[in-house]
Amino acid sequence: MAGIYVHIPFCASRCSYCDFYSTLRLNEVGEAYVEALITEAQLRKDELQGEKVKTLYLGGGTPSQLPVSLLSRLLNGLSKIFDLNGVEECTVEANPDDVSPEWCAALPSLGVNRVSMGVQSFEDDILRNIGRRHTASQVMESVSHLRQSGITNISIDLIYGLPGQTLASWTDSVNRAISLEPSHISAYGLTYEPGTRMWHQRERGEITEVPEEQCLEMCMILVERLKDAGFEHYEISNFALPGFRSRHNSSYWNDTPYLGLGAAAHSFDGQVRRVNPPDLAGYIAALQIGKTCFEEECMMRWERYDERVMLGLRTSDGVDAERLRKDFGEDAWRHFVREAQPHIDNGHLRLVDNSRYVLTDKGIMLSDAVIRDLMWDM
Repeated sequence: MAGIYVHIPFCASRCSYCDFYSTLRLNEVGEAYVEALITEAQLRKDELQGEKVKTLYLGGGTPSQLPVSLLSRLLNGLSKIFDLNGVEECTVEANPDDVSPEWCAALPSLGVNRVSMGVQSFEDDILRNIGRRHTASQVMESVSHLRQSGITNISIDLIYGLPGQTLASWTDSVNRAISLEPSHISAYGLTYEPGTRMWHQRERGEITEVPEEQCLEMCMILVERLKDAGFEHYEISNFALPGFRSRHNSSYWNDTPYLGLGAAAHSFDGQVRRVNPPDLAGYIAALQIGKTCFEEECMMRWERYDERVMLGLRTSDGVDAERLRKDFGEDAWRHFVREAQPHIDNGHLRLVDNSRYVLTDKGIMLSDAVIRDLMWDM
């Protein structure tokens, strides 16, 4: 199986915390960009090596900014290049204020069966402060519009550790998210990315960073509340009701090949990673003359080992040590088992079926340190 990721870099405004590649130039270059995406798909279709496409994911940016006419042109164009009849999950990321009844009504006929909404918080003051365009009430309306159109597989994104957030307000946001009965919730701890508006605000003393101890407590509240609500904690930042794990995102964690289309998109064919530059004008110009513009990253053996360990330990499936031995050799296996033992002894890791190493609830809170210890130190 394989997946296709399409990067839609257009946003109506920039959130203060975001460092993803995006632009405000939709009206100026939207049509040219969609045509470039279709051309790139045609030029690179053979990279999937005949694998059946099982997932399609439109991320961003803000894909819901695409007018229905352009979204239709894109998805219909891709369906003429790839056999999408076997796609099990087709996701579009959306901002709540874009989710109109008209937009929702168009999705099922285009093959979209899952929407991932960037909610981030249910506190209107915080939403304004971080540059979000929607309100908490619009989230409720958006979920209703989606369900009325037949889209019931809905994911909600949240962020904890936002300036001004308290344990009480975060608990309220988690409870309100659960009350909407989504099938999936993703929750991320805020990171201050250099160069973002929020990073500069912190450096100037305009905002105060939430203490690490409070962020850990927020994470524990999240895990406990979602567990009580029946969600599986299947990846460090992702929770799903049974049967509703993100199939596309799971492919990133288990070495499934995927083709990334668009400016700043990444691809992986099982051996080689390819990266399109974050350059909208350059991307469109290259495709207009029938040229791809990706760069290849040939990963060294230990880089692949480190990635396998890092991605595996983020998931509830953990790392299969026997598979490490088969793919990377005896020295890699010995290194992993040796470094893992102290974390088993102190309760950060548990051994499942004599081969799989999985983070415990305690270990999840210290995941960065555990993963760092198990990586290969050249």
